[in-house]
Amino acid sequence: MNGLVITAVAVPQAGDRGSGTEREPDLLACRALRDAHHLALWGNLDRASTLREDQEYWRGNGYEDRLQYLARLDGAPVGTCSVVLPLKENTATAWIEVLVAAPHRRQGIGRRLLACAEEVARERGRTVFDGYCEEPLSHSKAMADDHGGPGDLLPAKSGSGGVPLNGASTRFALACGYELEQVERSSMLPLPVESGVLDRLGADARAYADGYRTVGWQGSCPDTLVDAYAGLKSRMSADVPTAGLEVEAEEWDAARVRAEEQSWARGGVDSLVAAVQHRASGELVAYTLLSHRPERPHVLIQEDTLVTGPHRGHRLGMLAKIANIRRAGEVWPAARSVITWNASENRHMLAINISLGFKPAGFEGEWQKRLE
Repeated sequence: MNGLVITAVAVPQAGDRGSGTEREPDLLACRALRDAHHLALWGNLDRASTLREDQEYWRGNGYEDRLQYLARLDGAPVGTCSVVLPLKENTATAWIEVLVAAPHRRQGIGRRLLACAEEVARERGRTVFDGYCEEPLSHSKAMADDHGGPGDLLPAKSGSGGVPLNGASTRFALACGYELEQVERSSMLPLPVESGVLDRLGADARAYADGYRTVGWQGSCPDTLVDAYAGLKSRMSADVPTAGLEVEAEEWDAARVRAEEQSWARGGVDSLVAAVQHRASGELVAYTLLSHRPERPHVLIQEDTLVTGPHRGHRLGMLAKIANIRRAGEVWPAARSVITWNASENRHMLAINISLGFKPAGFEGEWQKRLE
């Protein structure tokens, strides 16, 4: 396309804060494109990153290189793509994202951006390209109403869930050689949860959890627990359902935990962790994590939740989530919802969330392309 220019977005410098209008115009242009996309899909920015998060995130770290590109057509921003390159594990993989402004779709810009991202990944020796696309549940229903019945879905290779065959993202991914490996459900929990509901679920969980107790922290894990917490983070990366996606388990230690905590703090992200400790051994055997951004005071993001294999069946996931929801109400009283994502095949965690009051909000296709 004549007049289309794709350029690398400058990496924000450490210590840069504020509007970034003069120092980071391309970063702000990419943010504007993503924000417009969120507003068009969801009607809000609840799932969107903040400026402080972006200024921190796109610097990358010792565990990931993060590269961002901006497409301009005759000087005007029309699209963006990004490439995230793991450096410690999954070193054959690149995470790729492509976004084109709505008025400029179906003109070949998305293909050009994807080609740019894939070329960068290949130059870095990557042979597996992963990507995802999230849409509201209502969007799926609207497409079914317009273009066919509810059975017109592309099933995920995981065997659970699917995405609309007539969706623009589906057509684009398939045309570019990607396969749908997994579908995640996004869900939303209205806050506050009635105390009677939490009391009832908590009493039921405790009846199965004799010999366990909950511990928790805000922002930074206590030094006495950080090694055990790192072990849980390693297990999380190994145990989360990944369907056919080529994903290696991550190795976490105390230094990696501290690096993540410090990065979140620099990006303006606060967190609450509720963990479950086995009384007899002192071992941490479960945890759940909520994150909060002061720029989005009304919404919380449910991050990890894990119960280690030998300790499942004791309702520890429910116990940890209830403890964290109660604490979140004290720490962030303005919060009015929690958003979470779960693999469609993760029936146990979905059942816990449904019991707490989470309602389906959207779906996310997880796509993968493997080079020969």
